[in-house]
Amino acid sequence: MGLIWGWTDGITAAIAFLFGGLWLSPDLDTRSKALHRWGRLGFIWWPYRRLIRHRSIWSHGPLIGTTVRLVNLLGWLILVIFLVPSLNLTVVTESAQQWMNNHPRQIITIALALESSTWLHLVLDGDPWPVEWSHRRNRSSNKLCTRDKRVQRHSISSSRSTNS
Repeated sequence: MGLIWGWTDGITAAIAFLFGGLWLSPDLDTRSKALHRWGRLGFIWWPYRRLIRHRSIWSHGPLIGTTVRLVNLLGWLILVIFLVPSLNLTVVTESAQQWMNNHPRQIITIALALESSTWLHLVLDGDPWPVEWSHRRNRSSNKLCTRDKRVQRHSISSSRSTNS
């Protein structure tokens, strides 16, 4: 990002990437280091941990996992806005909307950096696909292997009959 849009976007990307890797990890659905980094605020991940199965499409899915974690944070932010009388949801929403309209490049930078940190996590896990996708992929490759073995057996038996 820094090479394309300048050093300020590079710093924004670096900070978002670090935040995504250290605090918004797909492993927040387990008792992980990322969960412990939240300290006393770790309770905000309780619903996520109860509703999301580890390595499912909802925690480790490309784009989906990051979106679910951001929606969880947004839900808690909205709850805090409702509970703190001095905060007005309309004012906060309008301010956020105005900031997003004025800084679209930073929004794209942050989104790409957060998703990149998730992809790094998935690659380091060894299989960048969620469990559901890996099972489907394994089943289809097993079907191909079984079919290939049948074709191979058929060709071996055919070659034996022609050689006899």
